Amino acid sequence: MTTMLFRDDAYLKEATGRVIGHTEEGGIVLDRTIFYPTGGGQPGDSGFLETDAGAIPIATTVKAKDGGIALVPAEMHTLPPEGADVRQRLDWRRRIAHMRVHTALHLLSVVIPLPVTGGQIGAGKGRLDFLMPEPPADISAIERQLNELIARNLPVSESWITDAELDANPGLVKTMSVAPPRGQGRVRLIRIGSGADEIDLQPCGGTHVARTGEIGAVTLGKPENKGRNNRRVSVLLAD
Repeated sequence: MTTMLFRDDAYLKEATGRVIGHTEEGGIVLDRTIFYPTGGGQPGDSGFLETDAGAIPIATTVKAKDGGIALVPAEMHTLPPEGADVRQRLDWRRRIAHMRVHTALHLLSVVIPLPVTGGQIGAGKGRLDFLMPEPPADISAIERQLNELIARNLPVSESWITDAELDANPGLVKTMSVAPPRGQGRVRLIRIGSGADEIDLQPCGGTHVARTGEIGAVTLGKPENKGRNNRRVSVLLAD
């Protein structure tokens, strides 16, 4: 099993690690990693893995069997052997963009309080699909509300509940298409705001900024019709 260092500190840009295995597809499994694996609509991280034989460009990161996380080289390379010590370096510009977009999408689900049927995160743009038979009457008003929440610079924090506690509180789950990350007997919750200023609480395994002000100003794309009862709303970072 790979220790997920990004869970403890999403701002880690570099870390050491040790190779504990390889996947059949040529991925490198480490004992601990700062690289987030593809999941929940968020792309896997990229960057570099520095070994005694040189640097290996990492194209993406994926989940491996038995709780492992595999870093996938961008091109054919001689893989470092099991037991080798390596240094991980994130493509930080890409990762922080994912964190900003992901947190912005949580806020979008606050200003559009409808069930979410799908979502995707990119480095400068993200989107949510909503169970929304009719398009929003005033998308500019929604954009304004979203930017107001961002500007409040609310704290973003995490907590954990048991699987049983989640089952007893199904209203915490906003997404209809992606199940909350389970498997270890507990579920991670992402909270935006605190105390009387708490505005959102939902299960999520992804990476987020520490305060909403780090998202910066955003714009919303024109809602797209994605079926009889679905509308897609996109969020674009200003920079």
